[in-house]
Amino acid sequence: MRKLLNEELPRLSKEEFKKHQKTTVVIVLDNVRSRLNVGSVFRTADAFLIEAIYLCGITGVPPNREIHKTALGATDTVSWKYFAATDEAIIELKKEAFKIISIEQAENATMLNEFVPQKGEKYAVVFGNEVEGVAQEVVSASDIVIEIPQYGMKHSLNIAVSVGVVIWDLTCKMRK
Repeated sequence: MRKLLNEELPRLSKEEFKKHQKTTVVIVLDNVRSRLNVGSVFRTADAFLIEAIYLCGITGVPPNREIHKTALGATDTVSWKYFAATDEAIIELKKEAFKIISIEQAENATMLNEFVPQKGEKYAVVFGNEVEGVAQEVVSASDIVIEIPQYGMKHSLNIAVSVGVVIWDLTCKMRK
């Protein structure tokens, strides 16, 4: 087995990316502090052809040196929008018929491995602050709360890791 060179990978151009059919998912970042995490989320969104990222509250926005460092150009391909408050983003998404999913540890949460997306449904997936998680008012406004099953002592993941796990799982299930 031989490792592929970068130039051998089937990459879309920026123009092809923008025209390509997207996964009907919007990632919502609820007051994410680390701009490095924000950049990683952009890169994940690009990898899985996510429709858009909504940056809310204190979440950093491009252009920003730290975001650029981890996004590696994904801020040029992935659509994004800024909202002063996460609830404003949720209101807009609900008007556009998105189902709101908060990724959080909560009563009656559905485990990620048990969640089955409905065909033709659009989803907005909310990821929270590195310390506080998704704000309670956002959890309360959500249609679904999904928890990533964890078996160790910590029961928490870095937000960029959580986005990668959830978006990969959701994309795989939606593309079946």
